[in-house]
Amino acid sequence: MQLSAAPYEERLTAPRTWWLISFLVGVSMALILLPFGTLPMLGGLAGGTAVAAVAASSYGSVRIRVVGDSLIAGEAKIPLAALGEAEILDAEEARAWRTHKADPRAFLLLRAYIPTALRVEVTDPEDPTPYLYLSTREPERLAEALRATKSA
Repeated sequence: MQLSAAPYEERLTAPRTWWLISFLVGVSMALILLPFGTLPMLGGLAGGTAVAAVAASSYGSVRIRVVGDSLIAGEAKIPLAALGEAEILDAEEARAWRTHKADPRAFLLLRAYIPTALRVEVTDPEDPTPYLYLSTREPERLAEALRATKSA
């Protein structure tokens, strides 16, 4: 596998407010356990915060990478030879492609807290997936990395 001409890697991290919500989940668990005493209340605070933080962290740990001759998006690994043109989607167009324009056969790496996206055609005739929808904070950079790597 050759090295990518224009390496790209992005982690779709959860927004900062989700960490505040994780703490508030812990506070609500502490309030629920308050009638049982101080120790259960502290355990509820720690446990509730930890469980909510693990959930936020795991949801925000997905990555998009262009490595060698492949696009790795979450659990999917797609050879660049099977991909066509990439279309940069602004916030309004991305919303349309994840709602009324969406194809049920498409691969969606969707994070609703990221307003922009990239839509990449799948040109492999063996693959029933018509396109990839990738939520990304930097769709221009990802599209350029795909173009540069395919042409290299």
